[in-house]
Amino acid sequence: MDRFFKLKANGTNVRTEIMAGITTFMTMAYILAVNPDVLSGFGKTGMDWYAVFLATALAAGIFTIAMGLFVNFPVALAPGMGLNAYFATVILASAATDKPITWEMALTAVFVSGIIFIILTVTKVRQLLLVAIPDNLKHAITVGIGLFITIIGLKNSGLLTVGVEYSVTDVPKGVFTDVLGFETVFHMGSLENQNVQLALVGLILIAILMVLRVRGAILFGILGTTVVALLLGYVSFDSINADKTPWVPDFSKLQFASFDFEGVMHAGIISIIATFTFVELFDTFGTLVGTANRAGIMKNPEEGKRKVGKAMLVDSFAVTGGALVGTSTVTAYVESSAGVAEGGRTGLTAVTTGVFFLLALFLAPVVALIPGSATAAALIIVGVLMMQSVKEIDFQDFVVAIPAFLTIAIMPFTYNIANGISFGIVTYVILATVANLGKKGKYSVHWLMWLLAILIVLRYALIGSQG
Repeated sequence: MDRFFKLKANGTNVRTEIMAGITTFMTMAYILAVNPDVLSGFGKTGMDWYAVFLATALAAGIFTIAMGLFVNFPVALAPGMGLNAYFATVILASAATDKPITWEMALTAVFVSGIIFIILTVTKVRQLLLVAIPDNLKHAITVGIGLFITIIGLKNSGLLTVGVEYSVTDVPKGVFTDVLGFETVFHMGSLENQNVQLALVGLILIAILMVLRVRGAILFGILGTTVVALLLGYVSFDSINADKTPWVPDFSKLQFASFDFEGVMHAGIISIIATFTFVELFDTFGTLVGTANRAGIMKNPEEGKRKVGKAMLVDSFAVTGGALVGTSTVTAYVESSAGVAEGGRTGLTAVTTGVFFLLALFLAPVVALIPGSATAAALIIVGVLMMQSVKEIDFQDFVVAIPAFLTIAIMPFTYNIANGISFGIVTYVILATVANLGKKGKYSVHWLMWLLAILIVLRYALIGSQG
């Protein structure tokens, strides 16, 4: 084991690596409860909860182990927060429109984006795309997705309600007498609602655990909220259904390769594939480089770049593999830094984390007991964690501040990740170009940014917003 993982060369040992792997698992195990709830839309999207649970545990386990064995890198992978929310609440919400997109079509889009990742990684174009986008926009994308996730958590918990108010508006004489108008408004949910009360308990509990710096605070907060729900009678062990959520994994219920390639010809699918591809590019890059820095891998630049490149390839295959077993985009997790902080330096950390995800396949009935309010509280806290990137944005420089702000604001308020990224890129290209006229090229505008901006403008001009 020492020879395979080069433990001594990395200043670590078996015990340290295993403990680090367990720490990483504890900090990200919440995804086992959250992802099935999000993708199944709490029973509204058509995706089966248990099938998504199986896919989540399998994808996280298999590809995290692959990261450890083939890259010797202490990074864990699982279905990504943000993209799973986009998958369920934006793409599958189209079912109520005249151009419905089924979950099978959405999984096909994820699969295709994974193929694109593999091609971009092998040809090293992926690294070029990462160089082209300014750091401020990369951080803004993370913050915007954090707010997007927060709104979903607030809605699912009942703390936020969305309603429509009607009013009579006077118009000039000679045109019409009265016009009935309406507007969408946000309200705070009723504190008398038991789901709202439970969400508040979960929110406060997770927050306290995080303040106390408890490892796995989100997971323990979810479990603690579930205990409160059991004591108050909101959920019951009687609800355990061995047929729907068996103790022994029933892989016959896995939605394996549930693709609809014919349906992919749907008018909006190209935009969806582009969004999955675009967001995953920045999400993975930030996580891999950040973790490599904390683990000391980047002290040797050549070795660091080689490992990050190999990690990107594993990540690319994880996207296609995740879609095959039936879940949204699988990506590297920033929670991996928790294991690194505990001393994890090699792939043995990742292998340990992956093994625990596979063992979790036998805990489906327990996970199924967790109320939606508890996972909704976790979504809100995840938003807090992603908001931390805002401090990396230079808001004193309006050339980068305005595009960053538009990226952050437009994502949650239009309920669409792609819209935020699009506005950020186009406005940056315009403002940086104008500023460069008087400052002799102070701001870098990569040729690929120009290409992206043109494609975005054409996209909105020709097919409009999908938001």
